[in-house]
Formats: sequence, C-alpha cells, structure tokens
Amino acid sequence: MVTKTREKLIEVARQLFAHKGIEKTTMNDIAEASEKGRRTIYTYFKNKREIYNAVIERESEHLVSRLRDVVESDRPPLEKLRCYLETRFDVVNDAVQRQDSSLKTLFGRDFRRIDKIRRLAIAKETLLFQTLIDEGIASGDFDEAQARCMPVLETVVFQGVDYSHLRNNFGELGIDRSVLRKRVIDFMVDGVRSCRVSADE
Repeated sequence: MVTKTREKLIEVARQLFAHKGIEKTTMNDIAEASEKGRRTIYTYFKNKREIYNAVIERESEHLVSRLRDVVESDRPPLEKLRCYLETRFDVVNDAVQRQDSSLKTLFGRDFRRIDKIRRLAIAKETLLFQTLIDEGIASGDFDEAQARCMPVLETVVFQGVDYSHLRNNFGELGIDRSVLRKRVIDFMVDGVRSCRVSADE
C-alpha cells in the first residue's frame, strides 16, 4: 500500500508537471489531483523538490529498464552487445523524438532538466554495460584489450548521439541517422570480437 500510494503521487506529480509546468505546480495541486491530503503527501515527500527528484529517478529508470532486460537475457555475448547497442539507439530516439514522448511532454525543450535524467540514467547504464563487457571477456567472445576500452567509448559515443537527438541536428551535421546507427553498432561489435570467435565464423 505504501509503495502504491507513493507511486500514485509520483505519477500525478509527473502529469501535473507536464501539464502546468514544474514551477506552477503546488503541493496543493498534487494533493487535490491525487485525492490525498497534504499530510499524506508530506509522509512520503518533504517538499516539491523531493517529488520532482522522484519523477526524475523514475524517468531515468524507465530509460535503462530496456537495457537491463537485454543484459539479463540469455543471448550470446556478441548478439547481446549488438542488441544492447540497437536498444540504446531506440531508447534515446523514443525518449526525445516521438511526439508522445514522456520526456518531451514533461520538460518540453528544457535541456537542463532532460540532461539531469540522462546523467542519472548514464550512471545506471555504465554498470549494465560493464556487466555485459565482463561477461563477453569471461566467455572468450570479446578480445579483452579491446573490450576494456569499450565502456569509455560507449559513454562518449552516446553522449554525442544523445546530444544530436536532443538538438535534432543530424541534418546540420550532414549525418544520416540510420547510417550513423549502423556504422556505430558494426564498429563497436567488430571492435570487441575476439580472434577465436572470428575464426569460428
């Protein structure tokens, strides 16, 4: 019951933030829309900033949950890496480009707030990606020296990809989005493939 009430308050706050704006939404608005008293809200959250942070946390978790599903799957490491990278492109595309995107609805073009969610998601994502890399090294499917470079490369590459999606500036840069996606994925998968795996294929 406690978790259910807390989740309801977070969802109501998210909707109000999207509709009225974060600054214009009050604790009274959240209490009224959730059909809970102010006392109930203050049982879970000290102030609006705490609710806002809970919304940010939930949005970041939403971004990484699909990646977690890939890392926890039973796929072989190389297939898992390819699927992870494809999912990573999908996640940022869905989060920023779709008209009904939660992030767009919530923050419009407020890149500072979107960036806060992205940074929180990156911290979680880094741990997931490292797990995937360690698994590929342990199985012998990844070249260890190359694979050890991948977490930093993945972070830097996707910071650029995320930025271009947020700014929607692929055209200005003369980059075809689908070509970029294929080349990045192929480069990273081919880059970690061990000689043993290449010889087996």
